[in-house]
Amino acid sequence: MQTEGAVTAITAKRLTLALCAAGVIGGAVGAITVNHNNATAQGAPAAVAPAPAPVQAPPVAAGAPAATVTLPDFTRIASQNGKAVVNIRVVGSTKTSARGGPQMDPNDPFYEFFRRFQGPQYPRGGGGDVPVFGAGSGFIVSPDGVILTNAHVVQGANEVTVKLADRREFRAKVLGSDPATDVAVLKIDAKNLPTVPLGNARSLQTGEWVLAIGSPYGLESTVTAGVVSATGRNLGNESQVQFIQTDVAVNPGNSGGPLLNTRGEVVGINSQIYSQTGGYQGLSFAIPIDVAARIKDQIIATGKVQHAKLGIAIQDVNQGFADSFNLASPEGALIANVERGSAAERAGLKAGDVVRKVNGQAIIGSGDLPGMLAVSKPGDKVALDVWRDGKIVRLNATLANASDKAAPSEREDVAGIDKGAKLGLALRPLDPTERRQSGIASGLLIEDAGGPAIAAGVQPGDVLLSVNGKPVSTVEQVRDMVGKSTKSVALLIQRGNDRIFIPVRIG
Repeated sequence: MQTEGAVTAITAKRLTLALCAAGVIGGAVGAITVNHNNATAQGAPAAVAPAPAPVQAPPVAAGAPAATVTLPDFTRIASQNGKAVVNIRVVGSTKTSARGGPQMDPNDPFYEFFRRFQGPQYPRGGGGDVPVFGAGSGFIVSPDGVILTNAHVVQGANEVTVKLADRREFRAKVLGSDPATDVAVLKIDAKNLPTVPLGNARSLQTGEWVLAIGSPYGLESTVTAGVVSATGRNLGNESQVQFIQTDVAVNPGNSGGPLLNTRGEVVGINSQIYSQTGGYQGLSFAIPIDVAARIKDQIIATGKVQHAKLGIAIQDVNQGFADSFNLASPEGALIANVERGSAAERAGLKAGDVVRKVNGQAIIGSGDLPGMLAVSKPGDKVALDVWRDGKIVRLNATLANASDKAAPSEREDVAGIDKGAKLGLALRPLDPTERRQSGIASGLLIEDAGGPAIAAGVQPGDVLLSVNGKPVSTVEQVRDMVGKSTKSVALLIQRGNDRIFIPVRIG
């Protein structure tokens, strides 16, 4: 969708994770492309740059065989698979305030734009519903009209229209969507449609060529290519997905489109970008097709999605933790908390355990664990290799449903008071009122922090629950654990409703 007089409304200066759906909030001065926390004006298309000159191989010594580089046949992939890529247009609505403009936080980067550039559909006299238009991409996975796209492309949509590569248009029904993985399934009433084959994202290798097809900024059937920059990428935004990172040019409107390998198989759904401008800056992320296919099958079968749950809170293992737990390398997922009554507790997992493998697959970063569980379903059995007391222990767990509620924690008395000089902590037991209000079963209140402890991030008011994975209820226990450590200790801290491990250097 192109309009004249477009205005840029970017105000955020920090690096922001942006969803790649192109959206336009109708009728303001120009057209605004909306993608999560970023907005970019949608103006006239930029001039097409001249094609780059062919890359010449460097000269080789006489008699030496010339190196041969063979590139994928992108024309074949685009021709065969582009027919199954669709453009998605959505219509929704948003509330406006009595003063005009959408209801939003004054700190929102769009707020000032709408305050200053209100069009006729944002009357100052009163509020109401304002139409919201958005766009994205998708791809057909069955001849009878099943389409995969991103959940954020169709979020809040009242009407969804799908335009095929042959220019036919259909009203689409949203069969279901899953915000946790950002996958949605659409259905159109059509037959004998072209489809794209689904591949295996687990076989992707860093440096492998990949291709994206979609509708960036509404420019349909746009093809861009690049390489896989990394796999298993955890973006730290509470997503259950281990993303495929690429350097394929992906922009607002590419969301929901396919990422294909050189065999023409879909290996991912283009979903997010890192950007300071709202546009492509070399960091694009796709949902592995293995995850998307599992979500699709559940939605088609039941109309809803169930996620597996182990029932633990985890942290990354850094060098400080590796030293504290006598690990040869800083790898694995450190368990900071185990929910009562959860699958993890039934399996025997404890805070302080370090998960090293799941079903024989190594856990390098903590994000690997939820990524592996994302392709599981409630009732699945998993074998966990955990590091505990200096050795590997094998535990078996039967995964629960993520919708299950955690049981309340128990309470018990503690005693002890002292000051740990090595750590720089002033400790005392919680009094009965504090235990009752916090619901903490056992631990020591940190009244003051200094030295190595405060440098590591420990704060007064935190509650110390364990040292190196061993629960502590007296200062004598803390002294004993610190005395046995040489380089650092891992303190399990309760801070508000959160439990976190903090490594503290000693000596």
